[in-house]
Amino acid sequence: MTYDYKIIEKLLVGFLKNETNRIGIKKAVIGLSGGIDSAVSAYLSAKAFGPENVLCVMMPYKTSSKNSLTDAEKIIKDLGVRSKVADISPSVDAYLKTLDGDVSNLRKGNVMARMRMIVLYDESAKENALVVGTSNKTELLLGYSTLFGDSACAINPLGDLYKTQIFELAKYLNIPEEVIDKKPSADLWEGQTDEEEMGITYANVDEFLYEKIDERRTDEELLKMGFEKPFIEKISRMISRNQFKRLPPLIAKVSNRTVNVDFRYNRDWNT
Repeated sequence: MTYDYKIIEKLLVGFLKNETNRIGIKKAVIGLSGGIDSAVSAYLSAKAFGPENVLCVMMPYKTSSKNSLTDAEKIIKDLGVRSKVADISPSVDAYLKTLDGDVSNLRKGNVMARMRMIVLYDESAKENALVVGTSNKTELLLGYSTLFGDSACAINPLGDLYKTQIFELAKYLNIPEEVIDKKPSADLWEGQTDEEEMGITYANVDEFLYEKIDERRTDEELLKMGFEKPFIEKISRMISRNQFKRLPPLIAKVSNRTVNVDFRYNRDWNT
């Protein structure tokens, strides 16, 4: 996967401008975690809208890494965007106290991710802005996101770039090295990392996804390329079982024209 990141930057900045300006909105709200994905979205948004029109919201939980806030603040200072901190600990804990029995890290993480999206959409209503997404192609294909949580957004500039491409784009954009070099993490609980939780490395899975998805290789071809059968089966299952996360809610058809069935428009209509 070799790309000209100067062209990629131009394309994505233009995408953000065009898709927002035509609906009359010229401001963005981004959940800034201190990680590489949200950093890239913030840099692209600052170029598209101007720093004064971008609000970056840091939403730590009490177990979040202190370095996440430090790294996020470096990004904010570098870009000159507006920012605020919204501690989600009281809201999350208030809900968790209502639950019976032990609550798994997965459930807690989902609650945190959805609470953060409540904050972002409330800020977007106040700002008359759009929530800019931070999910990359690898995460979308593998389902490594929380439905109506971190995967929720109004517009996503990163969704067609694999994680390894995000790293390259971040280098091109001169994002601080501390952000690029640290292990990717959703920062949902102490010590959590993306690769350990999924049991893969981004370098390996991105190579596989590119061949399977972009190049449409068959399993037989992938085997001949050196990918092991258990790995092929595991990643293929992750892609297929998470298809529901990549689709709008399924609507039962009753009438002649049903939303997202036979009443369907790509984005806009009557224009």
